Amino acid sequence: MPKIISRLMLSLVAVTFMMGVVTTAPALAEGRHVKVAIHVDENDKFKMNMALNNAANVYSYYKSKGDKVDVRIVAYGPGLHMLRKDTSPVKDRIAKMALEQDGLSFAACGNTHRKMSQKAKKDVAILDEAKMVTAGVVELMELQMKGWTYIRP
Repeated sequence: MPKIISRLMLSLVAVTFMMGVVTTAPALAEGRHVKVAIHVDENDKFKMNMALNNAANVYSYYKSKGDKVDVRIVAYGPGLHMLRKDTSPVKDRIAKMALEQDGLSFAACGNTHRKMSQKAKKDVAILDEAKMVTAGVVELMELQMKGWTYIRP
């Protein structure tokens, strides 16, 4: 009698395990959540276009595989010019990409913004697509601690 109960228990455990595998399989098939932080700290149109190309390529590749994609471009120091309304040579491209790609975001360093505004003796306007963060370098660190992949073009 104990052997029958033991086999029954083993069968029950096996069925329960298989049900768990079957119910989680669709969730795994839905894809991953890819998160990439791209660092921009130079006032260089070529470098910013490279960062935007990286963002577009990452987005396109992982979207085609069914993955959810978040890309955040973080600008600080001289790189903040890329997100300024008055100095960005890529503002039209940023506006277009922001409309086309879910999960694409831009972070503007608050420390750099404050210094640039003080130097200009007026509030320096950033692009509508950008969100002000306290410090660009801290934003990059926080994203990496949350599992985001870091890229510097």
